[in-house]
Amino acid sequence: MALWRLYYHLIWATKERHPLITSDIEPVLYGYMVGKIQALGCIIHAIGGIENHIHLVASIPPKLSIADFVKGIKGGSSHYLNHSLANSFPQFGWQRGYGVFSLDSKQLNGVVAYVRNQKEHHKQGTTISSLERDNHEDDGPVAWNHGEAIANIRLNDPKALN
Repeated sequence: MALWRLYYHLIWATKERHPLITSDIEPVLYGYMVGKIQALGCIIHAIGGIENHIHLVASIPPKLSIADFVKGIKGGSSHYLNHSLANSFPQFGWQRGYGVFSLDSKQLNGVVAYVRNQKEHHKQGTTISSLERDNHEDDGPVAWNHGEAIANIRLNDPKALN
């Protein structure tokens, strides 16, 4: 058995940021997602959002990649809404991509509160801009020290590897 404490804040938007998560769809969508997350052996800490995007905080075991987790939740939920409940709701879809942020256990309670109160944060203008921006490009981290040093070894120094 592996020991793991992995917490992630994930965000993704509806197709073309259309307001598809209506008050009728939200409980059905969230209910499906919570069930799917649990079926994948993951832990859901919080789920929330507004009409055009969703946030969730989850613990994903190391045996499951984040990409596979997101693919399963996004694909499964849109399929469920479009096929199982096709007559009840309009065509539903998610935008390509997602945002993911790792958390440590000290940040968990604050992020859970932020996610659970999404509607209020958007009404009051108290959102965290770095989590709410719409970016279609890969926005990865910048290499520390310009990628020049790893464990105090200069990569361009041939003697350093001997």
